[in-house]
Amino acid sequence: MNGSLTEPRTPAPAQPASFVQEVLRGVAQVDFMPHAVTGIFFIGALAAAGWEFALYGLLGSVVGTATAYAFGIDRTLVSAGLRGFNGTLVALSFAVFLGARHLSTVLLAIGGCITVVVITSALATILGTWDIPTFTMPFCIMASVMTVAAPNFSRVWHGGPDLAALPKPAVDTTALDWEQLWHGFFANFGQIFFMPQWYVGLVFLAGITVASRVAAAMACVGSAVALFVAWAMGSPAKGVSEGLMGYNSVLVAMALCGVFLVTGGWSFGYAVLGAAAATGLTTAMAAFFAPFGGHTFTWPFVLTSLVFVAAVPAIPRLRRT
Repeated sequence: MNGSLTEPRTPAPAQPASFVQEVLRGVAQVDFMPHAVTGIFFIGALAAAGWEFALYGLLGSVVGTATAYAFGIDRTLVSAGLRGFNGTLVALSFAVFLGARHLSTVLLAIGGCITVVVITSALATILGTWDIPTFTMPFCIMASVMTVAAPNFSRVWHGGPDLAALPKPAVDTTALDWEQLWHGFFANFGQIFFMPQWYVGLVFLAGITVASRVAAAMACVGSAVALFVAWAMGSPAKGVSEGLMGYNSVLVAMALCGVFLVTGGWSFGYAVLGAAAATGLTTAMAAFFAPFGGHTFTWPFVLTSLVFVAAVPAIPRLRRT
C-alpha cells in the first residue's frame, strides 16, 4: 500500500492479473495487503456497516484502477493495487461526509478518485527522489480539500456525520471501562475505513490475517499501543472506544515492521515507538484542523511514517525491505 518506493517512467510488460483481482487488491492495499481475498474480506466488512459503503469502496478502487490504465501507468503498480487504494479511501470519505445516497456525492467521488491518481503520480515523482513511499498522502490531500470546501456549496453539502473528529475532553472525561477498551481494540482497525463498529473492525483484522499473520500481529500491537497511550494520557473514552485514537497507530506499526522495514527485534521496537508517536500526533492534528473544519484522516500515520522511514538510512540497526 501507500505508493511504490520508486516510480518507473515506462510501462512494464503486462501481468496476468484480471481487472477484478486488481480492484480487490486496491481495496486490500489500504492495509498494505496486495491480496484479492483480503479485498473480499474488506468489502464484506464495509457491507456489514452499510451496503452503500461497500459499493463506494469498490467504486473508488474501480475508478482509480481504470484511470491508471487510461493514463498508461506502469502495469506492475496497477496489478498490485497501488493505484486503487487511495481511490477507495477517497470514495468512502465522500460517502461519509457528504452523504452516500446523493447523486452529487457519487459524481464528486468519481471525480475525486480520478484526481487522486494524478496527485499520487505527482507525489511519487517527488518522494521517489528520496526513496520514500507516498503512503496515504494523496487521499489525505483530496479528502482534506473536500471537507474544508464542501460546507460552502449548498448543492453538495448535506450535513454529513462528523466521524473523524475527536470528541473534546471537556465533553467526555469518563474513565475507560473494559467494554470500551476491547471495543476500541477492534474499532481501531475499522476506523481506517471510517467505520467505528467493533465487529466491522474484527472482519478487517480477519482479512489482514488471511494475507499475513505477521501483519495481523503488528496491527494488533499498534492497536494495543494506542490504547495504552490513550489511557495513559487520559483521552476521551468515547473517542477511544470508537477507534478514533488508534487507527493511525495500527497503520504505523504495520508499516514500520514488515512492510517498509525488514521484520526483526529492532524494527519491532521502532514500530512500537512510531505507534505511540502517532497516537499523540492524532490529538494534535485534530486540534490543528478543528478551527477550519478539517479532519485528521490518516495524516498522523502519513507524517509519522514519513519521518520514521526517512530516518532509516541513518540508523544502522534498521533495514528497508
